[in-house]
Amino acid sequence: MRWQSFLFACLIAYGAFQHYQTREVKHGIGELASVSPMQVAAEDAGVQYLHDYKVSPLTTFSIKARVLGVKSYYFGREAELSPVDFALGWGQMSDEAVLSQVQISQSNRFYFWRVNEFPIPRSAIETQSANMHMIPANDLIKARLKTVRVGQLVQIDGYLVEVTAEDGWRWRSSLTREDTGNGACELVLVKSIQVF
Repeated sequence: MRWQSFLFACLIAYGAFQHYQTREVKHGIGELASVSPMQVAAEDAGVQYLHDYKVSPLTTFSIKARVLGVKSYYFGREAELSPVDFALGWGQMSDEAVLSQVQISQSNRFYFWRVNEFPIPRSAIETQSANMHMIPANDLIKARLKTVRVGQLVQIDGYLVEVTAEDGWRWRSSLTREDTGNGACELVLVKSIQVF
């Protein structure tokens, strides 16, 4: 009976540790990331091959943003390349005062938001946040991506890319923050990530 109590205590401790590790990070009121994402034509970037896919840089990409959502994927060819999506917010969508009034979720490679009343204009929500598919450039970055929690501030540098396969399959990044809906997500080859 004593070993069962010990096992139960270990399970409780493990659950508490997991909750602590994945809990949302809270900040005070105010914009955490005031600068919009930056991109420049990727003229000198070479093609890479990852998991038998051809990864072609379209533009350089740099973003400092607040993590609004994290969603991991395990099945399908997209998951081979991009095991995690981040919903990211900058400008007003990095402000706790705004985000406390916006409900955010992710599913099937999409990011969804809902409000009872708009704390900022709809266009600001749509153009100052985005769902981004993260393609780690190596195993170290892949491991780092998997530690990111909702609420953290991240600096991600890399490329917006187009991915193709020999059978004709294609996955291409959006190149603007002004679009919404299907095809509006960024496909990011992550070369470096810092978490604050």
